[in-house]
Amino acid sequence: METYATVLSYAIPGFIVLTLIESIASKLMGMKVNRAMDTISSFSSGMTNTLKNLVGLSVIIISYEWMVDKMAIFNIESTIALYLLAFIGLDFVGYWSHRFNHTVNAFWNRHIIHHSSEEFNLACALRQNISAIVSIYFFLYIPMAIIGIPATVVAVVAPLHFFAQFWYHTRLINRMGFLEHIIVTPSHHRVHHAINDIYIDKNYSEIFIIWDKLFGTFQEELKNEPPVYGTLKPANTWNPILINFMHIWQIAKDAWRTKNWWDKVRIWFMPTGWRPDDVKEKYPIQSVTDVHNRPKYTTSPSKLMIGWSWAQFVLNFFLMYYMLVQFGALTYEEIVWYVSFLFLSIFAFTTMMDKHWLAVPIEVFKTIIGGAIIYYIGDWFHADSFYSGVTLAVIIYLGVSLLSTFYLYFADVKKVNLSKTQIAR
Repeated sequence: METYATVLSYAIPGFIVLTLIESIASKLMGMKVNRAMDTISSFSSGMTNTLKNLVGLSVIIISYEWMVDKMAIFNIESTIALYLLAFIGLDFVGYWSHRFNHTVNAFWNRHIIHHSSEEFNLACALRQNISAIVSIYFFLYIPMAIIGIPATVVAVVAPLHFFAQFWYHTRLINRMGFLEHIIVTPSHHRVHHAINDIYIDKNYSEIFIIWDKLFGTFQEELKNEPPVYGTLKPANTWNPILINFMHIWQIAKDAWRTKNWWDKVRIWFMPTGWRPDDVKEKYPIQSVTDVHNRPKYTTSPSKLMIGWSWAQFVLNFFLMYYMLVQFGALTYEEIVWYVSFLFLSIFAFTTMMDKHWLAVPIEVFKTIIGGAIIYYIGDWFHADSFYSGVTLAVIIYLGVSLLSTFYLYFADVKKVNLSKTQIAR
């Protein structure tokens, strides 16, 4: 895990720099591909995924290493060809796990966060899940295990395969000639993220587009049908933690409410979006019917709110980055407390971005937890022994963050809501 933290300490700044370059390039090209609150939400989602992985919040039913030990027929020597074979094998696994996530109701909850943005840009690539706690697709690795691809090789190739999926989340690159027939390109992936009828549940491939063409799920981007992004049931929140669990919560409510016992069972494994008839009639859900005329989610933030939200993200990012750099020096208990604090902080400021009253009590709780951590450890996770004055800076941040949250809510959010009420009257 320490190696993983080190890799992320290099990769994450790189991702952010590339999103900034995309933003600058889009303005020069006269295109608008970013909205401030959407981008902050995407970055924050990437942070939550990183934090989940750092505390090891995943349950592996059967490990790949065990499968190799028990099933391998061949003993392949470590060569470049072996690493290429592992890459292709992981891509095959990626296609089918991706397809299952889209087509099975309960499994969609593992992936909805990635499609929740109503924009398509490099930032939305960082919207990764925290809800996929249990590793359920171990059976897809059986062919690789039988061939005898070592677990050590897979451990090296897997992050490279994952990071290679970042670049094609962009609207700035059009068609790419002959590469359109070989790899997943931005054009292919724009189709995948679109909610247009003709594009829904197409182009599941992650690196090689051949899987979609082989298994009948390929769809070309059409000139007369511009992709519209998001989900058919809009998230309507900037809070990435809520988005991660909103679909499974809806399924649970429907399973509880339906009077048909068979529906209570099968709802989990039906096609994505399926609901029992009695529940669908009594508890309708807002859904996009006209994709080309649907309004995008917005809270009409003031410039003050936007500036405050960016400041919150940047400060929390630096707090997380310190943990990545010092990961090996922290105990597991300290890591759990650190991650818990950052989860609270992200929940608080993204809830305020939604202008929801819950941001205030969560911010208060976060301040209490932060103060308790400093009191218990003696400083901010031993930071003062490396960088003098860090603990004081964190204390100042906690105080300013709390006061500014109260100010924004009572002077901005409540004021805007009061004005709307008066206008309505």
